[in-house]
Amino acid sequence: MSRPYLASGPLVWLATIGITTLLLVASAKALWLVVPFLLAIILYYLLYPAVRRLELAGFRRETAAALVAGGFTALAVALLVPTVPWLIAQSVAGEAVLAGYLEGGRVLIDRTLRALESQFGFLQRMDFHAEMGRKATEFGNTFMQKELAASLLGAATQLPVLLLAPFLAFFILRDGRSFMQRLVSVVPNAFLERTIYMFDRVHTTARNYFQGLLKLAVADTLFLATGLWLIGLSGALILAVVAALFAWIPVVGSVLACSTIALVAATEFPNDLWYVYASVAVFLLNRLLDAFVIMPMTVGRSIRMHPLPTVLMLFIGGAVAGVAGLVLALPLAGVVSAIVGTIGGIIDDPRLRARHAFAKALQAQRINADLRL
Repeated sequence: MSRPYLASGPLVWLATIGITTLLLVASAKALWLVVPFLLAIILYYLLYPAVRRLELAGFRRETAAALVAGGFTALAVALLVPTVPWLIAQSVAGEAVLAGYLEGGRVLIDRTLRALESQFGFLQRMDFHAEMGRKATEFGNTFMQKELAASLLGAATQLPVLLLAPFLAFFILRDGRSFMQRLVSVVPNAFLERTIYMFDRVHTTARNYFQGLLKLAVADTLFLATGLWLIGLSGALILAVVAALFAWIPVVGSVLACSTIALVAATEFPNDLWYVYASVAVFLLNRLLDAFVIMPMTVGRSIRMHPLPTVLMLFIGGAVAGVAGLVLALPLAGVVSAIVGTIGGIIDDPRLRARHAFAKALQAQRINADLRL
Protein backbone atom coordinates (compact mmCIF):
# COMPACT_ATOMS: atom_id res chain seq x y z
CA MET A 1 0.00 0.00 0.00
CA SER A 2 1.39 3.41 -0.96
CA ARG A 3 2.11 5.98 1.72
CA PRO A 4 -0.31 8.93 1.99
CA TYR A 5 0.58 12.13 0.16
CA LEU A 6 -0.15 14.32 3.17
CA ALA A 7 1.39 14.13 6.63
CA SER A 8 -0.78 14.94 9.63
CA GLY A 9 -0.49 15.18 13.37
CA PRO A 10 0.55 17.66 16.08
CA LEU A 11 3.78 18.71 14.33
CA VAL A 12 1.92 19.59 11.13
CA TRP A 13 -0.68 21.47 13.18
CA LEU A 14 1.99 23.44 15.03
CA ALA A 15 3.81 24.29 11.80
CA THR A 16 0.55 25.34 10.14
CA ILE A 17 -0.49 27.52 13.10
CA GLY A 18 2.97 29.11 13.37
CA ILE A 19 3.35 29.92 9.66
CA THR A 20 -0.24 31.15 9.36
CA THR A 21 0.18 33.39 12.40
CA LEU A 22 3.30 34.98 10.89
CA LEU A 23 1.46 35.55 7.61
CA LEU A 24 -1.48 37.11 9.46
CA VAL A 25 0.85 39.46 11.36
CA ALA A 26 2.45 40.48 8.06
CA SER A 27 -0.97 40.96 6.42
CA ALA A 28 -2.06 43.24 9.27
CA LYS A 29 0.89 45.51 8.42
CA ALA A 30 0.07 45.56 4.70
CA LEU A 31 -3.72 45.75 4.50
CA TRP A 32 -3.41 48.23 1.62
CA LEU A 33 -2.17 45.29 -0.50
CA VAL A 34 -3.94 42.38 1.21
CA VAL A 35 -7.48 43.78 0.72
CA PRO A 36 -7.28 44.28 -3.09
CA PHE A 37 -5.39 40.98 -3.46
CA LEU A 38 -8.12 39.15 -1.51
CA LEU A 39 -10.81 40.80 -3.66
CA ALA A 40 -8.80 39.86 -6.77
CA ILE A 41 -8.76 36.20 -5.68
CA ILE A 42 -12.53 36.31 -5.11
CA LEU A 43 -13.00 37.83 -8.58
CA TYR A 44 -10.67 35.20 -10.04
CA TYR A 45 -12.72 32.31 -8.69
CA LEU A 46 -15.92 34.09 -9.71
CA LEU A 47 -14.74 34.52 -13.31
CA TYR A 48 -12.67 31.34 -13.66
CA PRO A 49 -15.59 29.09 -14.79
CA ALA A 50 -16.37 31.48 -17.67
CA VAL A 51 -12.70 31.56 -18.74
CA ARG A 52 -12.57 27.77 -18.59
CA ARG A 53 -15.67 27.45 -20.79
CA LEU A 54 -14.17 29.77 -23.42
CA GLU A 55 -10.94 27.74 -23.37
CA LEU A 56 -12.89 24.54 -23.95
CA ALA A 57 -14.65 26.31 -26.83
CA GLY A 58 -11.28 26.88 -28.53
CA PHE A 59 -10.16 30.32 -27.33
CA ARG A 60 -6.59 30.89 -26.19
CA ARG A 61 -6.10 31.53 -22.47
CA GLU A 62 -5.08 35.16 -22.99
CA THR A 63 -8.08 35.86 -25.24
CA ALA A 64 -10.53 34.15 -22.88
CA ALA A 65 -9.18 36.09 -19.88
CA ALA A 66 -9.39 39.40 -21.76
CA LEU A 67 -12.97 38.76 -22.92
CA VAL A 68 -14.23 37.70 -19.49
CA ALA A 69 -12.40 40.42 -17.53
CA GLY A 70 -13.40 43.08 -20.06
CA GLY A 71 -17.03 41.97 -20.03
CA PHE A 72 -17.13 41.95 -16.23
CA THR A 73 -15.57 45.43 -16.07
CA ALA A 74 -18.06 46.80 -18.60
CA LEU A 75 -20.97 45.28 -16.66
CA ALA A 76 -19.66 46.68 -13.36
CA VAL A 77 -19.30 50.17 -14.86
CA ALA A 78 -22.79 49.97 -16.38
CA LEU A 79 -24.22 49.12 -12.96
CA LEU A 80 -22.15 51.66 -11.02
CA VAL A 81 -22.76 54.72 -13.21
CA PRO A 82 -26.48 55.07 -12.39
CA THR A 83 -25.76 54.07 -8.79
CA VAL A 84 -23.24 56.86 -8.08
CA PRO A 85 -25.80 59.70 -7.75
CA TRP A 86 -27.86 57.58 -5.36
CA LEU A 87 -24.77 56.78 -3.28
CA ILE A 88 -23.83 60.47 -3.11
CA ALA A 89 -27.36 61.39 -2.00
CA GLN A 90 -27.30 58.63 0.61
CA SER A 91 -23.87 59.67 1.92
CA VAL A 92 -25.10 63.23 2.51
CA ALA A 93 -27.94 61.99 4.71
CA GLY A 94 -25.95 59.05 6.04
CA GLU A 95 -24.98 60.61 9.37
CA ALA A 96 -28.57 61.58 10.15
CA VAL A 97 -29.81 58.10 9.21
CA LEU A 98 -27.16 56.45 11.38
CA ALA A 99 -28.02 58.76 14.26
CA GLY A 100 -31.65 57.71 13.87
CA TYR A 101 -30.72 54.04 13.98
CA LEU A 102 -28.60 54.57 17.10
CA GLU A 103 -31.51 56.41 18.72
CA GLY A 104 -33.77 53.50 17.82
CA GLY A 105 -31.27 51.14 19.39
CA ARG A 106 -31.15 53.29 22.52
CA VAL A 107 -34.94 53.17 22.81
CA LEU A 108 -34.88 49.40 22.34
CA ILE A 109 -32.25 48.99 25.05
CA ASP A 110 -34.21 51.31 27.35
CA ARG A 111 -37.41 49.33 26.95
CA THR A 112 -35.61 46.02 27.38
CA LEU A 113 -33.89 47.20 30.57
CA ARG A 114 -37.18 48.45 32.00
CA ALA A 115 -38.78 45.07 31.24
CA LEU A 116 -35.91 43.27 32.97
CA GLU A 117 -36.13 45.53 36.02
CA SER A 118 -39.84 44.83 36.31
CA GLN A 119 -39.16 41.09 36.33
CA PHE A 120 -36.11 40.98 38.63
CA GLY A 121 -36.10 42.99 41.85
CA PHE A 122 -32.33 42.86 42.39
CA LEU A 123 -31.80 44.72 39.11
CA GLN A 124 -34.13 47.48 40.29
CA ARG A 125 -32.19 47.78 43.55
CA MET A 126 -28.97 48.11 41.53
CA ASP A 127 -30.54 50.91 39.46
CA PHE A 128 -29.58 48.75 36.49
CA HIS A 129 -31.72 50.66 33.97
CA ALA A 130 -30.25 54.09 34.71
CA GLU A 131 -26.64 52.88 34.84
CA MET A 132 -26.79 50.89 31.59
CA GLY A 133 -28.72 53.68 29.89
CA ARG A 134 -26.02 56.16 30.80
CA LYS A 135 -23.29 53.85 29.44
CA ALA A 136 -25.25 53.27 26.22
CA THR A 137 -25.61 57.02 25.71
CA GLU A 138 -21.89 57.58 26.31
CA PHE A 139 -21.01 54.82 23.85
CA GLY A 140 -23.32 56.27 21.19
CA ASN A 141 -21.85 59.76 21.54
CA THR A 142 -18.27 58.47 21.48
CA PHE A 143 -18.99 56.27 18.47
CA MET A 144 -20.53 59.09 16.47
CA GLN A 145 -17.82 61.63 17.30
CA LYS A 146 -14.66 59.51 17.13
CA GLU A 147 -15.00 55.94 15.92
CA LEU A 148 -17.35 56.64 13.02
CA ALA A 149 -15.23 59.49 11.66
CA ALA A 150 -12.06 57.38 11.89
CA SER A 151 -13.76 54.41 10.22
CA LEU A 152 -15.11 56.51 7.35
CA LEU A 153 -11.72 58.15 6.83
CA GLY A 154 -9.99 54.76 6.77
CA ALA A 155 -12.53 53.42 4.28
CA ALA A 156 -12.08 56.47 2.06
CA THR A 157 -8.30 56.00 1.96
CA GLN A 158 -8.78 52.36 0.92
CA LEU A 159 -11.10 53.11 -2.01
CA PRO A 160 -8.38 54.03 -4.58
CA VAL A 161 -6.41 50.90 -3.63
CA LEU A 162 -9.45 48.71 -4.38
CA LEU A 163 -9.06 49.65 -8.05
CA LEU A 164 -6.09 47.26 -8.08
CA ALA A 165 -8.42 44.28 -7.57
CA PRO A 166 -9.75 43.94 -11.17
CA PHE A 167 -6.26 44.40 -12.64
CA LEU A 168 -4.81 41.75 -10.31
CA ALA A 169 -7.70 39.40 -11.12
CA PHE A 170 -7.08 39.82 -14.87
CA PHE A 171 -3.38 38.99 -14.60
CA ILE A 172 -4.09 36.00 -12.35
CA LEU A 173 -6.60 34.72 -14.91
CA ARG A 174 -4.19 35.27 -17.80
CA ASP A 175 -0.82 34.31 -16.32
CA GLY A 176 -1.66 32.15 -13.31
CA ARG A 177 -1.22 28.85 -15.16
CA SER A 178 2.11 29.78 -16.76
CA PHE A 179 3.40 31.02 -13.39
CA MET A 180 2.53 27.69 -11.78
CA GLN A 181 4.19 25.82 -14.64
CA ARG A 182 7.41 27.79 -14.07
CA LEU A 183 7.31 26.96 -10.38
CA VAL A 184 6.80 23.26 -11.10
CA SER A 185 9.63 23.25 -13.66
CA VAL A 186 12.27 23.88 -10.96
CA VAL A 187 11.07 21.02 -8.73
CA PRO A 188 13.23 17.84 -8.78
CA ASN A 189 11.63 14.95 -10.66
CA ALA A 190 11.46 12.80 -7.53
CA PHE A 191 9.09 15.30 -5.92
CA LEU A 192 7.21 16.35 -9.07
CA GLU A 193 4.10 14.22 -8.51
CA ARG A 194 3.71 15.40 -4.92
CA THR A 195 4.25 19.03 -5.93
CA ILE A 196 1.58 18.87 -8.64
CA TYR A 197 -0.77 17.30 -6.11
CA MET A 198 0.04 20.10 -3.63
CA PHE A 199 -0.70 22.86 -6.15
CA ASP A 200 -3.91 21.13 -7.17
CA ARG A 201 -5.03 20.84 -3.56
CA VAL A 202 -4.16 24.48 -2.81
CA HIS A 203 -6.12 25.56 -5.89
CA THR A 204 -9.06 23.31 -5.00
CA THR A 205 -9.10 24.48 -1.38
CA ALA A 206 -9.10 28.18 -2.29
CA ARG A 207 -11.62 27.71 -5.12
CA ASN A 208 -14.07 25.73 -2.99
CA TYR A 209 -13.76 28.21 -0.14
CA PHE A 210 -14.23 31.45 -2.07
CA GLN A 211 -16.82 30.11 -4.51
CA GLY A 212 -18.61 28.64 -1.51
CA LEU A 213 -18.63 32.05 0.17
CA LEU A 214 -20.15 33.62 -2.95
CA LYS A 215 -22.88 30.97 -3.10
CA LEU A 216 -23.44 31.38 0.63
CA ALA A 217 -23.84 35.15 0.22
CA VAL A 218 -26.42 34.68 -2.56
CA ALA A 219 -28.41 32.13 -0.54
CA ASP A 220 -28.32 34.30 2.61
CA THR A 221 -29.37 37.39 0.64
CA LEU A 222 -32.37 35.65 -0.90
CA PHE A 223 -33.52 34.14 2.39
CA LEU A 224 -33.05 37.27 4.50
CA ALA A 225 -34.52 39.60 1.89
CA THR A 226 -37.64 37.44 1.62
CA GLY A 227 -38.04 37.08 5.39
CA LEU A 228 -37.48 40.76 6.20
CA TRP A 229 -39.78 41.84 3.34
CA LEU A 230 -42.56 39.60 4.68
CA ILE A 231 -42.11 41.16 8.13
CA GLY A 232 -42.45 44.64 6.62
CA LEU A 233 -38.96 46.20 6.90
CA SER A 234 -38.13 48.77 4.24
CA GLY A 235 -34.91 48.29 2.32
CA ALA A 236 -35.01 44.53 3.01
CA LEU A 237 -32.78 43.72 0.03
CA ILE A 238 -30.01 46.15 0.99
CA LEU A 239 -30.17 45.01 4.60
CA ALA A 240 -29.98 41.37 3.47
CA VAL A 241 -26.90 42.06 1.30
CA VAL A 242 -25.13 43.80 4.19
CA ALA A 243 -25.97 40.96 6.59
CA ALA A 244 -24.84 38.33 4.05
CA LEU A 245 -21.46 40.06 3.59
CA PHE A 246 -21.06 40.41 7.36
CA ALA A 247 -21.52 36.63 7.56
CA TRP A 248 -18.12 36.22 5.84
CA ILE A 249 -16.53 37.36 9.11
CA PRO A 250 -16.67 34.45 11.60
CA VAL A 251 -18.38 35.17 14.95
CA VAL A 252 -18.04 38.97 14.84
CA GLY A 253 -19.90 39.21 11.53
CA SER A 254 -22.95 37.41 12.87
CA VAL A 255 -23.11 39.73 15.88
CA LEU A 256 -22.81 42.83 13.67
CA ALA A 257 -25.42 41.56 11.22
CA CYS A 258 -27.91 40.67 13.96
CA SER A 259 -27.36 44.03 15.69
CA THR A 260 -27.87 45.92 12.42
CA ILE A 261 -31.14 44.14 11.68
CA ALA A 262 -32.38 44.73 15.24
CA LEU A 263 -31.47 48.45 15.05
CA VAL A 264 -33.31 48.91 11.77
CA ALA A 265 -36.40 47.10 13.04
CA ALA A 266 -36.38 49.08 16.33
CA THR A 267 -36.06 52.37 14.43
CA GLU A 268 -38.84 51.66 11.94
CA PHE A 269 -41.22 50.21 14.55
CA PRO A 270 -40.32 51.90 17.86
CA ASN A 271 -43.66 51.11 19.50
CA ASP A 272 -43.86 47.40 18.64
CA LEU A 273 -41.11 45.05 19.76
CA TRP A 274 -42.70 42.19 17.83
CA TYR A 275 -41.01 43.41 14.64
CA VAL A 276 -37.62 43.37 16.37
CA TYR A 277 -38.13 39.86 17.70
CA ALA A 278 -39.43 38.62 14.34
CA SER A 279 -36.46 40.13 12.45
CA VAL A 280 -33.95 38.60 14.86
CA ALA A 281 -35.79 35.26 14.61
CA VAL A 282 -35.46 35.36 10.79
CA PHE A 283 -31.75 36.05 11.11
CA LEU A 284 -31.23 33.24 13.64
CA LEU A 285 -33.17 30.83 11.44
CA ASN A 286 -30.93 31.81 8.54
CA ARG A 287 -27.82 31.13 10.64
CA LEU A 288 -29.18 27.69 11.57
CA LEU A 289 -29.79 26.92 7.90
CA ASP A 290 -26.26 28.12 7.14
CA ALA A 291 -24.73 25.86 9.77
CA PHE A 292 -26.63 22.68 8.94
CA VAL A 293 -27.70 22.99 5.29
CA ILE A 294 -26.16 25.80 3.23
CA MET A 295 -22.58 25.75 4.58
CA PRO A 296 -22.09 21.99 4.03
CA MET A 297 -23.42 22.35 0.48
CA THR A 298 -21.30 25.42 -0.41
CA VAL A 299 -18.11 25.93 1.61
CA GLY A 300 -18.31 22.37 2.97
CA ARG A 301 -15.06 20.74 4.04
CA SER A 302 -12.88 22.80 1.68
CA ILE A 303 -10.37 23.63 4.42
CA ARG A 304 -9.90 19.96 5.45
CA MET A 305 -8.43 20.80 8.84
CA HIS A 306 -9.03 19.24 12.23
CA PRO A 307 -11.56 21.27 14.31
CA LEU A 308 -8.98 22.02 17.04
CA PRO A 309 -6.46 23.99 14.92
CA THR A 310 -9.37 25.53 13.00
CA VAL A 311 -10.85 27.05 16.19
CA LEU A 312 -7.39 28.11 17.38
CA MET A 313 -6.71 29.89 14.08
CA LEU A 314 -9.93 31.90 14.43
CA PHE A 315 -8.88 33.15 17.87
CA ILE A 316 -5.30 33.82 16.76
CA GLY A 317 -6.43 35.58 13.57
CA GLY A 318 -8.74 37.90 15.49
CA ALA A 319 -6.04 38.61 18.10
CA VAL A 320 -3.17 39.44 15.72
CA ALA A 321 -5.00 41.02 12.77
CA GLY A 322 -8.49 42.00 13.95
CA VAL A 323 -11.38 41.66 11.52
CA ALA A 324 -9.02 41.05 8.59
CA GLY A 325 -7.47 38.19 10.54
CA LEU A 326 -10.87 36.59 11.11
CA VAL A 327 -11.59 36.71 7.38
CA LEU A 328 -8.16 35.47 6.29
CA ALA A 329 -7.48 32.90 9.03
CA LEU A 330 -9.36 29.91 7.62
CA PRO A 331 -8.48 30.12 3.89
CA LEU A 332 -4.88 31.00 4.70
CA ALA A 333 -4.63 28.13 7.20
CA GLY A 334 -6.12 25.75 4.62
CA VAL A 335 -3.52 26.71 2.01
CA VAL A 336 -0.64 26.53 4.51
CA SER A 337 -1.93 23.17 5.78
CA ALA A 338 -1.86 21.74 2.24
CA ILE A 339 1.71 22.95 1.68
CA VAL A 340 3.02 21.86 5.09
CA GLY A 341 1.24 18.51 4.85
CA THR A 342 2.74 17.81 1.42
CA ILE A 343 6.25 18.74 2.55
CA GLY A 344 5.78 16.61 5.66
CA GLY A 345 4.66 13.70 3.49
CA ILE A 346 7.82 14.04 1.39
CA ILE A 347 10.04 14.15 4.49
CA ASP A 348 8.29 11.08 5.94
CA ASP A 349 8.75 9.06 2.74
CA PRO A 350 12.26 7.49 2.65
CA ARG A 351 11.65 6.12 -0.84
CA LEU A 352 11.17 9.61 -2.27
CA ARG A 353 14.30 10.87 -0.55
CA ALA A 354 16.24 7.88 -1.90
CA ARG A 355 14.97 8.55 -5.44
CA HIS A 356 16.07 12.18 -5.16
CA ALA A 357 19.51 11.21 -3.84
CA PHE A 358 19.90 8.65 -6.63
CA ALA A 359 18.88 11.23 -9.26
CA LYS A 360 21.43 13.71 -7.92
CA ALA A 361 24.13 11.03 -8.02
CA LEU A 362 23.29 10.19 -11.65
CA GLN A 363 23.35 13.86 -12.57
CA ALA A 364 26.74 14.35 -10.92
CA GLN A 365 28.05 11.24 -12.71
CA ARG A 366 26.87 12.56 -16.07
CA ILE A 367 28.35 16.00 -15.49
CA ASN A 368 31.72 14.59 -14.43
CA ALA A 369 31.90 11.85 -17.07
CA ASP A 370 34.21 13.77 -19.39
CA LEU A 371 36.51 14.76 -16.53
CA ARG A 372 37.53 11.18 -15.70
CA LEU A 373 41.00 10.04 -16.70
